[in-house]
Amino acid sequence: MSEQVPVRLTQLSHGGGCGCKIAPAVLQQILANVPAGIVPPQLLVGTETSDDAAVYQINREQAIVATTDFFMPIVDDPYDFGRIAATNAISDIYAMGGTPLFALALVGMPVNVLPVTTIGRILEGGESVCRAAGIPIAGGHTIDSVEPIYGLVAIGLVNPNNLKRNSGARPGDKLILGKPIGVGTYSAALKKDQLSDTDYAAMIDATTRLNTPGTLLACLDGVHAMTDVTGFGLLGHLLEVCRGSGLRARVNVADVPLLPKAQAFAEQGFITGASGRNWASYGSAVNLGAHGDLTRALLTDPQTSGGLLVACAPDTVTEVLSSFLQQGFGQVAVIGDVQAGTPGIDLI
Repeated sequence: MSEQVPVRLTQLSHGGGCGCKIAPAVLQQILANVPAGIVPPQLLVGTETSDDAAVYQINREQAIVATTDFFMPIVDDPYDFGRIAATNAISDIYAMGGTPLFALALVGMPVNVLPVTTIGRILEGGESVCRAAGIPIAGGHTIDSVEPIYGLVAIGLVNPNNLKRNSGARPGDKLILGKPIGVGTYSAALKKDQLSDTDYAAMIDATTRLNTPGTLLACLDGVHAMTDVTGFGLLGHLLEVCRGSGLRARVNVADVPLLPKAQAFAEQGFITGASGRNWASYGSAVNLGAHGDLTRALLTDPQTSGGLLVACAPDTVTEVLSSFLQQGFGQVAVIGDVQAGTPGIDLI
């Protein structure tokens, strides 16, 4: 009798991580004819600027931050999959400047394909991240699905005076990125069994590092806008900042931090389909300058549980960088600035 081959999580899904996101242009078409819903004055942030979470004010000093995020496996280890998905979901609370309060689990699993122990390990991974964030998983919902899906509803609090939208950037602000990019290239290489143990460790370290500096940065008057970089890539989420703020960004490509093998993997052709879909959706608003296809692939690379992107006044840069460095974000970098102009991005 032959030995049963373990099921690889990534083989059960047609996409992985935030690369599963519907492309920006397609999403815009879907939402175009959806009628506007109720918008009470207490709803400080809704869908108007494609921000990271909804924010609803409950009194002068408190507002609820609510978000949800879930996806299919980006890695085969079930515990790591749970950790990455939970970290990614909670990130939206930090990106608004909030403090997480609790979470609800969203679980869809092919129960006739995956052993219950594997499913349990996914949930354990998510629980471990919530424990690190200091919050409970207070409930959730489960379904039997064809592909494995895991994520969270995350709820937090923020002082309305400290709320950081993605649309608050001001002319002259510097752009700071908290984590290196390249997760999509790593996931593509993983599916082809091209990641060494060291490469895998670097990917897990980046994708399971909670964006905790967001809560502290919210208290800085010089921080004008924040978002997190996920499935639409660095350029896509920066473009949301530009359009929401009515400004134009310049990105110094040489200053953008990369995971150690990101460029090499991209050169070898380990590029996700989501990267091409991202560029097709918003590439017309990006001036590549002298840069070519490799740069385009990296800057549109879908990030899963990516870093915070911060727009801040020049005299606040040192304090922002210090906040990141003190919490272990060793590759934080100033990557450009924003100025008056037609919303878009120039690569220099």
